[in-house]
Amino acid sequence: MDLSRAVFPLLRRLDPERAHNLTIWALRNGFGPEREAEHDPRLHQSLWGLHFPNPVGISAGFDKNAEVFDPLLRAGFGFVEVGTVTPRPQSGNPKPRLFRLREDDALINRMGFNNDGLDPVIARLSNRRGGVVGVNIGINKDCTDAARDYALAAGRLAPLADYLVVNVSSPNTPGLRALQDKAALQRLVHRVQIALQDSVPKPPPLLVKIAPDLTDEDEQDIADVAVTLKLQGLIVSNTTIDRDVGLTSPHGGEGGGLSGRPLFERSTALLGRMYRLTAGTLPIIGVGGICTAQDAYAKIRAGASLVQLYSALALHGPTLLPEILDGLSALLAADGFETVADAVGSAHR
Repeated sequence: MDLSRAVFPLLRRLDPERAHNLTIWALRNGFGPEREAEHDPRLHQSLWGLHFPNPVGISAGFDKNAEVFDPLLRAGFGFVEVGTVTPRPQSGNPKPRLFRLREDDALINRMGFNNDGLDPVIARLSNRRGGVVGVNIGINKDCTDAARDYALAAGRLAPLADYLVVNVSSPNTPGLRALQDKAALQRLVHRVQIALQDSVPKPPPLLVKIAPDLTDEDEQDIADVAVTLKLQGLIVSNTTIDRDVGLTSPHGGEGGGLSGRPLFERSTALLGRMYRLTAGTLPIIGVGGICTAQDAYAKIRAGASLVQLYSALALHGPTLLPEILDGLSALLAADGFETVADAVGSAHR
């Protein structure tokens, strides 16, 4: 039963975190939208030996605890990324910690990796019914050995995840972004790769999610690590701490990561640079500020093989996904691309 369109205007009147929790409850109890598998062959794609019925997924942060990945796949998403999951449960930062910036078509969050921890997430993922489900992993706030905790989480999740994402880019866990430093990232990725090889005969693809607030040197260093250590992909990008984007909402001064429309240009430009720095040799998932089919297409043309939504979905509701999928099909056809893979990186050709 799909009550999502009727209920969405009511959810927008609630505190955003409460509205999110009610959305999870509704999806878990069968009140979400359902869309048939994508029939347009232009949108089909294979990456890492996985089949994606379309390139539009939902990013980490929505289904933190792997409670509703099946309903989200039934709603028409091409894939779902759950998490961020930390080894042990944690409550996150004090409330309020999620803010709507309606005037700016944006959100600010400082959630702090609130989640149930590995054990409940592993139990839920053990009941998967199909579709592509990735898992985004992080560290607890009181972590003293980041590489150890990432390796622990990766090893335990390896049998269940279609792909794994090392999140070193959230601005809401102290010290986390320092792990994007070249030497630190090399140690971390290498240790996680060893844990994966020790856990399963065929490890899932390993990706790293990066911040949009990087120097030119940072970007080159991350590209070097990705290519040298043979990462399977990057996610570009997480939220920004920059506020020099002309925000007009009363909540514009809140601390935390800014997402939504104001992030689009910055994250898309970074995506294009990372595509060029890695010579298009590894898949990139583009996320940040996608509100329309044109936005998703721009990220694909900049170098994204897949894209993800979250903030715009929270701000605009359940009609957004079918609008983007239908629009993407039309844009690909208009430009003469037979498949979405043919359009990846076309802005650089």
